[in-house]
Amino acid sequence: MRRQTTHGARRPSDVDRDYRKRGRHEPRTGGSVFDGNAKAKTVPTRRLLISKEGVESEMAKVVLKAPDGPPSDVERIKQESRYLRGTLAETMEDPLSAGIPDDDNRLMKFHGSYLQDDRDVRTERQKQKLEPAYQFMVRVRTPGGVATPEQWLVMDELARKYANGTLKLTTRQAFQLHGVLKWNVKKTMQAINGALMTTLAACGDVNRNVMCNPNPYQSEVHAEVYEWAKLISDHLLPRTRAYYEIWLDDEKVAGTPAVDGEEEPIYGPTYLPRKFKIGIAVPPSNDVDVFSQDIGFIAIVEDGKLAGFNVAIGGGMGMTHGDKTTYPQLAKVIGFCKPDQVVEVAEKIMTVQRDYGNRSSRKHARFKYTIDRLGLEAVKEEIERRLGWRLGEARPYHFEHSGDRYGWVEGVNGTWHFTLFVEGGRVKDYDDYKLMTGLREIAKVHTGDFRLTPNQNLVIANVTSEKKPEIEALIAEYGLTDGRRYTALRRNALACVALPTCGLAMAEAERYLPKLLDKIEEIIDENGLRDEEITIRMTGCPNGCARHVLAEIAFVGKAVGKYNMYLGAAFNGTRLANCTAKTSAKKKFCANCAFSYPAMRKSVLTVNISATSSSAPASSKK
Repeated sequence: MRRQTTHGARRPSDVDRDYRKRGRHEPRTGGSVFDGNAKAKTVPTRRLLISKEGVESEMAKVVLKAPDGPPSDVERIKQESRYLRGTLAETMEDPLSAGIPDDDNRLMKFHGSYLQDDRDVRTERQKQKLEPAYQFMVRVRTPGGVATPEQWLVMDELARKYANGTLKLTTRQAFQLHGVLKWNVKKTMQAINGALMTTLAACGDVNRNVMCNPNPYQSEVHAEVYEWAKLISDHLLPRTRAYYEIWLDDEKVAGTPAVDGEEEPIYGPTYLPRKFKIGIAVPPSNDVDVFSQDIGFIAIVEDGKLAGFNVAIGGGMGMTHGDKTTYPQLAKVIGFCKPDQVVEVAEKIMTVQRDYGNRSSRKHARFKYTIDRLGLEAVKEEIERRLGWRLGEARPYHFEHSGDRYGWVEGVNGTWHFTLFVEGGRVKDYDDYKLMTGLREIAKVHTGDFRLTPNQNLVIANVTSEKKPEIEALIAEYGLTDGRRYTALRRNALACVALPTCGLAMAEAERYLPKLLDKIEEIIDENGLRDEEITIRMTGCPNGCARHVLAEIAFVGKAVGKYNMYLGAAFNGTRLANCTAKTSAKKKFCANCAFSYPAMRKSVLTVNISATSSSAPASSKK
């Protein structure tokens, strides 16, 4: 019998059965300082924890505290919201405005949506004394980026019926719909949930979409890692009934986590100080940019089996222009856990941030700042205290690249996977390229699934040998491309949405980057680098949605037509880029790139050599 969940219909896996049979909060014994019946290993007294027999050690307790200062207004909104209810139900039915009040918009994020407006017409509407052209972005939470063909068809229909006719594939392996009017948000939410997906916790001060390698059918290890990603995602979902009351008329989708008594046993009434991100990488691929995550799990494979995960904490890409107290930072590896410990490890780490994160200053509220303020060792010790056992020693690993493998790849189980190049992650029909229509026709006959990649591309996955000719024929009919006719630079490009919908954007990104690449590719050809794998990313602001400081070349919007230029990150995602040119106008980009590219031959060689390193990256502050 098939079990339905919010992430689609599937059979319970061995991972599922073992974890649920053991119980969500049952203490684990693996990975402690005790090894079977052997004597305790020698560790400093202040680091000893709890033995298997439950005897507490004489660990010197480190006193941790949250920073001083009054809570921000967002904390008040959460506290008074009655577990994310606020007045959303009433304001969404108010016919007098296409927008909603700011307090409710803060809560709306937890439900997976942002109030935005069309900034292309903002000034003109102001002149006409009209309110902004309000619209909503709706984000769909898809752990590991997996969607069934049926779910793809639902998203395709919603994009054309209620949104702006396009789908955005995000850098966190999620769907985004843009241009949804207020009157259509509830119908959109209901259709998404009817397809066994959810928007709950796709945004807001909670754990966001859990990322992992997008092709779990590539090996048995990939499949197992994907199962753990789903379990982490389910376990850390908010339990409030508000989502179902407001959008689904209190109907609960089959498989949605339930809880008796407390509304939020993990989060509490004010949830987290800021957003929280988790990603799982399977070396040698670092496509999830694991060191950009609040928690990065690095799968350790030994003798073809998943031995466990190295645990890295404290990554984050965002910063504020001109404020040196904010900075991007790579996560730091603090230890190792076994597979059946990973869900508990994720929870305990997140609760440290819940209790000690900065709730006064939101720009200093991410986990990386909590770690830097309290100290890495103190945070690690608190994590282990909450676990009741010590993390193991980190194990060797190496990353080679952070890009996608385009075209057809045969899986270990006899199925095939086709990675499609989707420029900017934007699925739409162009005059001469019917991308959206082609994918719709493929979804109608596909018996496998779709995988959204962290690089904004799409894998048509789990194609049987019998179905492969039919899928190949549709790919050819609609001219769908694996990107091999483009430069490697374009295939490794990322851009956030930015203008005209993002309220934080200071400059263009998705709409401008392809035009910039047209010019840069001339320099690429002159330097013989057409097939060199070089990453380039553009963001409309410094918040880091496209993980800009992990690109070898990056442009970060600072004002309309002006960007900061970054160079020098590692292609495998283990080194941050440095700002080399501030407030560069568009016309200076090519001059800067022309200066930089002759040296790229050496830098590419350096990146390829350094990619074999198994040591954890050092943090870097800007």
